[in-house]
Amino acid sequence: MIPEDKTPIAPPSRRFIAGAVCPRCSAMDTIVVDRDTDLRECVACGFSDPRPKDKAPAPAEPGTRVSRAAARRVETAAEAVRILEPAPKRGK
Repeated sequence: MIPEDKTPIAPPSRRFIAGAVCPRCSAMDTIVVDRDTDLRECVACGFSDPRPKDKAPAPAEPGTRVSRAAARRVETAAEAVRILEPAPKRGK
């Protein structure tokens, strides 16, 4: 008699995407993505769609007053801040 193989089978490597809305049935929180195949699937209606293989280059970061090199070179003088207490209410 040959003993049965008791090796546990690994569950599929899928994860739910919080807040994702299915493009077909518009149900929220029903999209799962398979980590191995990058296939997204709706558990409510069966919609499936492969993730694109071509990754577009990341857009350049827009210039802000914090990220501009010129802004980092200018030292802004510190100023004291005065906190005012609200005036008491009159008449009540």
